[in-house]
This record gives sequence, C-alpha cells and structure tokens, in this order.
Amino acid sequence: MTAADVIAGLALRHETVATCESLTGGLVLAELTTVPGSSLVVRGGLVTYATDLKTSLAGVPADLIAEHGVVSRPVAEAMAAGARRACDATWGIGLTGVAGPDPVDGLAPGTVCIAVAGPHGTVSVQELFDGDRGAVRRRTVDRAFDLLRQEWTR
Repeated sequence: MTAADVIAGLALRHETVATCESLTGGLVLAELTTVPGSSLVVRGGLVTYATDLKTSLAGVPADLIAEHGVVSRPVAEAMAAGARRACDATWGIGLTGVAGPDPVDGLAPGTVCIAVAGPHGTVSVQELFDGDRGAVRRRTVDRAFDLLRQEWTR
C-alpha cells in the first residue's frame, strides 16, 4: 500500500490520521504529506525519538516503558493512542524499534513494533526486518500503511 492509497482510502471514508514516531523520525507523516490532498486527512504527528518525550508528549505511562521496554508492543500501542488523542484523529499510528546497527536493550537491529489505534480499538505487531537503517525504516513505513488498511477494512 502506498501513501497515495492511504490518503485516498481515508478521504473516501472521511477519516483522519496522526502519528507518533520514534525509529522512523517522522517518515510516515512525511510520506503521507507528499500526496496532494493529504491535508484533508492528515491531522499531524509527534516525533518522540527521546524516551521521555513518549511520556510527556504522547502520554505513554513511564511505568509501561519501565515494565515492557521502549521497544515493545504495549508502548507502540500507547504511542498510537496518544497520537490519536493529541491530534484528535480517527486513527493513530505508533512506531518504535531498533533501526540499527547496534542492539538496544537486548533487541536485535530490525526489531520494530507498530500499532494502530482507531474506532475498533488498538492492534499491534512486532516485526524483525533485515537490512541497514534505511531499509528497516522504509519497511516499517510500508508495514504501518498495511496495518492501517487492515484495520480500516475490519
């Protein structure tokens, strides 16, 4: 699924999206906003690269991070919900992970957690992508778009 497909699909549904991104550093939002007409559906986003910003900007509970680690499905889920809430969007996307080249907290490079929060609740996945930082980040963006589509068609 491409960014253009996401924008078209959300526009047809009269729905909006927001992001809370860590490892992707705003790439999801940047890609969405390259599409003409994206202003109809993109509400905004948070780039919470630093762990403390996940709490202060996105409302991720510090005890959740302490319990599960910053790269975890529960944290990605809280990030997605935080983006949805902060930007008053129909859908929120949360992304956290290890882009590499080094492991983080015992997690291998390429470990990513992606969550989508929306009208039906919140879903998340954990993936392990091969490749360098750029490849991991690119595949994360693509997987986020796919997960969003899966949820809006549910």
